[in-house]
Amino acid sequence: MYDFVVVGVGPAGARFARRAAEAHYDVLALEKGEVGEPLACSGHVSTDVWEYVPADAKERLLQNRVYGADFHVGGAASPSRRFYKREEISNVIDRVELDRTLATAARDAGADVREGHTVTAVEERPGYVEVTASVGGDEETFEARMVAGADGPVSRVRRQLDLPEPAEKLHGVLAFDDEADHGDYVDVHLTAPRFFAWRIPRGDAGVEYGLAAPPGHEVNDLFDRLTDEYDVETDRFCSGAIPIGPPERTTATRGFLLGDAAAQTKPFTGGGILYGMRAADVAADVIDPQDPNTLPRYEEGWREELSREIRFGHWIRRAYSLPEPVQRAGLWALSGEIGVHMDEPSSFFSREHLKKLFS
Repeated sequence: MYDFVVVGVGPAGARFARRAAEAHYDVLALEKGEVGEPLACSGHVSTDVWEYVPADAKERLLQNRVYGADFHVGGAASPSRRFYKREEISNVIDRVELDRTLATAARDAGADVREGHTVTAVEERPGYVEVTASVGGDEETFEARMVAGADGPVSRVRRQLDLPEPAEKLHGVLAFDDEADHGDYVDVHLTAPRFFAWRIPRGDAGVEYGLAAPPGHEVNDLFDRLTDEYDVETDRFCSGAIPIGPPERTTATRGFLLGDAAAQTKPFTGGGILYGMRAADVAADVIDPQDPNTLPRYEEGWREELSREIRFGHWIRRAYSLPEPVQRAGLWALSGEIGVHMDEPSSFFSREHLKKLFS
């Protein structure tokens, strides 16, 4: 009998497994394939990411430093407005290696992290939960006091626990050009319906191109148009769902959701690495696997931690669908030096940013 079975060893699952193991709980963490594979999302993150990895990992993970973004209303050749800081705003990291680093940290803390375990069933029983996984064609069943579903936007744990779906799922695609680019700024194109496209310089690792849009739009065609405008050939094409809008409930009788499974993501970028790990810390701090009555404390706690930023993020995303003349005017009025934190849209109203805005 484990204290926790964690399904999914991405950033949120690995972070929770590590923190729970450090609290001396017996933790089993299951990943359906190899940790970090296949690549599922961009590696463009705020500098806060270094608070969650061992100190010696930064040199191995860091690919480029970013100081701002050039926003376009049109394609690659369209004029842009620059938003910037004098210090680095964000970093580009090796996304696959991040997952592996976090999983190693969980193992080092005492969690039993197993790859090649595809969870096929989750059943809540009186006093415990059964998790069944397919392992090399065979089945294994594990018992735990609680299950943590950190298995991504199309979460089997969420379905098995009969928890509601996220409000929306976008379709995201990305691919890479291997030509080195040490540029200081990312490019953001407000061309995709109700979202955006991007170009991220990754230093010696090349350049990442990506795009996301709601279902029903031909994202592959839109992506081809983006790369044609940049006149590049890309490879290592990745595609997947991006959950936006947390469901009304993320806890069951003996289970709870983390990360993309709970749509703990930024509505204005789709990124969820830092939000998922922040929620994982809340879970590790308040959930007692022997007391299901502690699960509401997690529900309340992670929403208190993130809901303000998610709410402001929805307002920012609405600007993506404004008429082009309004977008151009807004970018002109707001561009320049900023004091905004990449993960905290509410910082738009901070004293630091307002001072920059009106200076």
